[in-house]
Amino acid sequence: MQAHRVRNEMKAITAEGLSKTYDGGTVAVDGISFSLDKGEIFGFLGPNGAGKTTTVKLLCGMLAPSGGECRVLGIDPAQEPELLHQKTGVVTEHAQMYDHMTALENLQFYGTLFGMGRSECEERAMALLRRLELADVMGRRLAAYSTGMRQRLSLARALLHRPQVLFLDEPTSGLDPESAQNVNSLIQEQAAEGTTVFLCTHQLRYAQEICTTYGLMNKGHLFAAGTLAQLRAMVCRNTKVRVKASRMPEGMAYREIGEHIYEIDAAAENEIPQIVKRIMDAGGDLYHVSEEKMSLEEIYFSLIDSAHEETEREQS
Repeated sequence: MQAHRVRNEMKAITAEGLSKTYDGGTVAVDGISFSLDKGEIFGFLGPNGAGKTTTVKLLCGMLAPSGGECRVLGIDPAQEPELLHQKTGVVTEHAQMYDHMTALENLQFYGTLFGMGRSECEERAMALLRRLELADVMGRRLAAYSTGMRQRLSLARALLHRPQVLFLDEPTSGLDPESAQNVNSLIQEQAAEGTTVFLCTHQLRYAQEICTTYGLMNKGHLFAAGTLAQLRAMVCRNTKVRVKASRMPEGMAYREIGEHIYEIDAAAENEIPQIVKRIMDAGGDLYHVSEEKMSLEEIYFSLIDSAHEETEREQS
């Protein structure tokens, strides 16, 4: 994933200087740039009102940009939305399906819209219904479906025509833990087969579990992007090492954070064996040693605080 000036060649999704200003002057998306390779699970993260939904609408051709440009599979969404819809799948919180139809009838209807043959559609629909544990209720009308069942059917509909790019908005919303785990496994399987997943969520812990790259949004700005390791490097250059030992050697810089528990800043992970050796050479008993890595949640709030401070400096 790249968040600087991007090239369109061989990328699943690109955006360069992408902006959207609504009537009245509200800037929802403010000049964001990024590119995604095939098979990435990209976590597009931020609070409500950050610009996530507007960005997805721009990428899906539901809105025209006010500035900049974007491409999905080399297609300009604003110019060729119908072509794009044949190659992408979308799951939103309020996906349109028909309550008077059964689950299988809904999938067959959308399969027709995607240009799928009857037998191909039925075979694919049955496989997805079984995979998402809906086969036992496929003959039930959607009016009787729970929120979680509708969410799983929405994912089945999005995957029906084997899309090359999948846009997901809170895909595990309303699901019990077992169903959520099943959905996450299916998402990862799709990515392993080359599908690019653009996943919008405000759940940072969930995103850390499933995503391979991340884009952090706030107030229309993409203020950081990259892998988890790259985001960590933006916040903290040092490696934090936590040890539990009977004593610490003289001359070693550390912070005591509990009874016989110490935190040490190392320049890199490969310094940990040297730290262990110094403690042992000093005659201390070493009970535990671990590398403490910042979570995505900690990184997000650290970076957003830095962004706020920079904005305040520019305005002062």
